[in-house]
Amino acid sequence: MIVHVNEGNDDTKKWLEEHSIDHTYSANNIGICYGVNAAASLASTEYVLYINDDMYVCPMWDEYLCQEIAKTSDNLFYFSSTLIEPRFTNNPSVLAPYNFGNNPDEFEEKKLLEQLDEFPTQDWNGGTWPPSIMPKSLWNLIGGFSTEFSPGMYSDPDLSMKLWNAGVRNFKGIGKSKVYHFMSKSTGKLLSNVKKKNKHTFLRKWNITSRIFYFYYLKMGTPYSDPLKEPVSSFSFTLDKVKSRIKLLLISMR
Repeated sequence: MIVHVNEGNDDTKKWLEEHSIDHTYSANNIGICYGVNAAASLASTEYVLYINDDMYVCPMWDEYLCQEIAKTSDNLFYFSSTLIEPRFTNNPSVLAPYNFGNNPDEFEEKKLLEQLDEFPTQDWNGGTWPPSIMPKSLWNLIGGFSTEFSPGMYSDPDLSMKLWNAGVRNFKGIGKSKVYHFMSKSTGKLLSNVKKKNKHTFLRKWNITSRIFYFYYLKMGTPYSDPLKEPVSSFSFTLDKVKSRIKLLLISMR
């Protein structure tokens, strides 16, 4: 385990040192992109798994990921665990709303574990959210997170787009690998203009919106059957791409 400590003014860094846990440190909060890249630079294993600090991993979550990797014949994959969240956000890959607490102090761990077997276990397309795992060789190939998306908004679809362009088509969410997400509100503190800037950065970089990438390319949240293929040409796909180009033109004119 490798931890990146953003600020760490609560003695986190001292605690990690006392317990000999590998970590990187920044005196200020440098965000997800720089933070994860820093931590990943210390990785010595064959795979890189990224997980946020507002998540509780359920029993066997890692074993199910390992089983999936063992069944995979190549290193062109990006797998995600399945999130359980207390609030509904229209994310088709997430199990919600199942409220077992919004923070560790009010977490109903026993209740969650008692109901865990009742949750669906179907695998899904579009694995791209943490906890997520890929071969370290792939991480090095694409250069990790793109720092132009700091502090982190839209860095996830950008990472997946880089993987797509590197030839990855196996974006799989593992239904049995469950993780409860407290849904930290730290990203909600970001100014709306920062979010809009990163949204526009994605559009400028890839000439399509992140919504188009998730819906037409990754088929986010749909039942998994086989590795993905190139998007099928359709009227709606063409129309959405035209709308993206118009948005890009309007942004460029500002």
